Amino acid sequence: MAVSGENNAALAVLIDADNASPAIIEGLLAEVAKLGIASVKRIYGDWTTPNLGQWKTVLLEHSIQPIQQFRYTTGKNATDSAMIIDAMDLLYTGPFAGFCLVSSDSDFTRLASRIRESGKRVYGFGEQKTPRAFVSACDRFVYTEVLSASAGAEPELKQRSAKELRGDSKLLSLFRLAIEAASDENGWAHLGGVGSNIVKQAPDFDPRNYGYSKLSELAAAIGLFEIDRRDKGMLIRDGRKK
Repeated sequence: MAVSGENNAALAVLIDADNASPAIIEGLLAEVAKLGIASVKRIYGDWTTPNLGQWKTVLLEHSIQPIQQFRYTTGKNATDSAMIIDAMDLLYTGPFAGFCLVSSDSDFTRLASRIRESGKRVYGFGEQKTPRAFVSACDRFVYTEVLSASAGAEPELKQRSAKELRGDSKLLSLFRLAIEAASDENGWAHLGGVGSNIVKQAPDFDPRNYGYSKLSELAAAIGLFEIDRRDKGMLIRDGRKK
């Protein structure tokens, strides 16, 4: 789900190379482009180690600046500290509207919260194993499993059937509460407003997590909501309001 009205926002993209795969890079940058302009693109890790070798082949192609951080002690992740310090420097010195934090590590939970406290938006990107605390600390969180489809590869998440979707009580609750909050006296709500409300409730909500590319497709697949396409946009209503 793209965030409308923010396409010219300056963003700082900070990648934890130890907790992200180079396979997501094209999908990641395509997703970031929907949110704004990646004015800064930095990736952190110990580039003297062989496990980051695959990252090196994509850095030049996508103009991502590698930041070297040696591992002074075995078992300690110095990369996190370097990324956090850089983020705070950019927060105070750069004209950024938001930060894209790419990692599945819960160590960035407090960083995300601190950036938001300063009035900046935080977009998190990580695998589905990402701890809930970090996900909830972001304004929006995108699971990197869906980014392979953006890069033209086969999506990793299978499309859920109508039966499976209707059996997801949390999903239905998100839709119904969002529709109720945005609806007029006849129960109709603009689909865009419903989507924005859902993300406020659940930062990691994304139709692609269920195998659908658009919110309208997901709503239609559930089969419990009325959808009306009008000149002023797409409207949605809880089918129980008939």
